[in-house]
Amino acid sequence: MFHCNGWTFTWGIAARGGTNVCIRSTSAEVMYKAIADHGVTHMCCAPVVFNILFDSREAEDHKKTTNFSVEVLTGGAPPPASLLEKVKKMGFHVTHAYGMTEATGAALVCEWRAEWNQLPAEQRVRLKARQGISVLSLSEVDVKETSGLTMKSVPRDGKAVGEIVLRGSSVMKGYFKNEKATAEAFRDGWFLTGDVGVVHPDGYLEIKDRIKDIIISGGENICSMEVEKVLHSYYKVLEAAVVAMPHACWGETPCAFVVVKGEVENVTEDEILAYCGSNMPRFMVPRKVVFLEELPKNSTGKIEKKKLREMAREFKTGMVKSERSSLHGAKIKKTEKKTTAHSEQSVEQVPGMSRL
Repeated sequence: MFHCNGWTFTWGIAARGGTNVCIRSTSAEVMYKAIADHGVTHMCCAPVVFNILFDSREAEDHKKTTNFSVEVLTGGAPPPASLLEKVKKMGFHVTHAYGMTEATGAALVCEWRAEWNQLPAEQRVRLKARQGISVLSLSEVDVKETSGLTMKSVPRDGKAVGEIVLRGSSVMKGYFKNEKATAEAFRDGWFLTGDVGVVHPDGYLEIKDRIKDIIISGGENICSMEVEKVLHSYYKVLEAAVVAMPHACWGETPCAFVVVKGEVENVTEDEILAYCGSNMPRFMVPRKVVFLEELPKNSTGKIEKKKLREMAREFKTGMVKSERSSLHGAKIKKTEKKTTAHSEQSVEQVPGMSRL
């Protein structure tokens, strides 16, 4: 219950006279049984839980025996659009939210618009994966150029990148007994989230990356989440994470960590790199793919990229190094692999606000 989501949503259910169903394990068997036994109508989870639910033998039984849908609020990490389409077919109706403990839980919600129902399925899932518009408890949400001193709002074109900033009555006053961290987290009354994003013409925000996860390769800024989206769309990939790997010439270059689906017997590094090369600019293609049995995650289900960056520093571009059987608690996936070397607006624009 140390996580803010554990406070706010359990209280909300109780306030509406509902029943909270608590589970001790996030195994597929336990979750599907709880849904069936208690007639669960709503649930909250990180996107990683979808992989657990989808890639299990209980998934088919659930589809056959359950004749109702479960409303799911997901957050903590951007859900891959390809995964959202799969869980929808299993009876899970997903709403994507974005927030943090510093903002007392959800700050943005991807509120669905009726006109989107007429769009092609592929476009609908892309819209659903966006972070959305602000909840009522926040007075303002914006995306600003925070690298300089001007704090200008970025254009609403879905392309101009800036830092997501928040202010309102639900934003914290500061960090307990840490004046330095508090001062660094605020500027001109805005809370700096540390997330890089864009604002689309309809006012909906979309995260592109954490500032610390941006990969700067030869002067080009590479959003790790953009590379991860492509990896997630490959039919053999269950999970993927991309971090910076040192490069003698370019400074940094992408390194991909991949977990393949359980039924996949053979997958090669060349195969993954070829798929990436066909679906993204060449400078964004990872220079190395590391296959793992599982990605390191914290207690809330977020991928621990710090550990992956430590692992990536073990590799040097241009040199083939055998993957260790265990690095920092992450298990290496034993699979066939080959290594291939590849060679301004000054007016504030506050996005829309959700009715939720």
